[in-house]
Amino acid sequence: MHQLLQALHQKLAALRQGPEGLVGADKPISYRTKPPASIHRELLGVCSDPYTLAQQLTHVELERLRHIGPEEFVQAFVNKDPLASTKPCFSDKTSNLEAYVKWFNRLCYLVATEICMPAKKKQRAQVIEFFIDVARECFNIGNFNSLMAIISGMNMSPVSRLKKTWAKVRTAKFFILEHQMDPTGNFCNYRTALRGAVHRSLTAHSSREKIVIPFFSLLIKDIYFLNEGCANRLPNGHVNFEKFLELAKQVGEFITWKQVECPFEQDASITHYLYTAPIFSEDGLYLASYESESPENQTEKERWKALRSSILGKT
Repeated sequence: MHQLLQALHQKLAALRQGPEGLVGADKPISYRTKPPASIHRELLGVCSDPYTLAQQLTHVELERLRHIGPEEFVQAFVNKDPLASTKPCFSDKTSNLEAYVKWFNRLCYLVATEICMPAKKKQRAQVIEFFIDVARECFNIGNFNSLMAIISGMNMSPVSRLKKTWAKVRTAKFFILEHQMDPTGNFCNYRTALRGAVHRSLTAHSSREKIVIPFFSLLIKDIYFLNEGCANRLPNGHVNFEKFLELAKQVGEFITWKQVECPFEQDASITHYLYTAPIFSEDGLYLASYESESPENQTEKERWKALRSSILGKT
């Protein structure tokens, strides 16, 4: 009994540490163009190899996935009182799941921050091309969550409006990746790629080939709509076993994917940067974007002026 309690205590302690990795790290900040040098280094100064960064992102993803248990899906999508509300019930019992969603959002903003940070468009174009290569390697590994976060970060308005910067980027590879993650047809292209990764995992000859990290927000959406869209009981009053079998299948696949051991050696300096590097708030991103490439219309000019006044105290 003592050994069981000790093992349980260690397991619970490990689970509690999961979401705490992002405490304080996912709070955006607003600076003019870059944070003080004492707390910020550019990502390319920490890791200049896109393959290495993709591997470290995969390491982070698998580490964070490992903390999410199947019971969190139940807590998130099963109502306490089926007559009281149709909204999912979130609580402290889903903290690991919600922390993983926060990690996705942080990665989006980190990508956008790193692109908007440099003062020269040549450097910004270099960062964009670097992230394109990182995203492509994430796709090859089977890390679709990081892939989607990177694409989302590059598609944020403060980044996409940098036309002079994008003109210097070789965008063919980016458009291919965008096509793979296109939401058209309920993410038809992504689902095809995911099935390919799952098949590779089932027939894998190496630990690297076993990796399947789904686009998590879409997985949550699929499970939510399956739970909400199908009745628990059939018209004759019998339990709708088909629904629960499908729910079990989807959650069961997730459990299999999250238990894969990461084949890549962790680089503590890179993962520390990914967790702790300061990120711009949305207003901070827009201000950095306008400082890099001047506003093109009256609406942008007015927003730039308001941001300079509120963030920098300038008129």
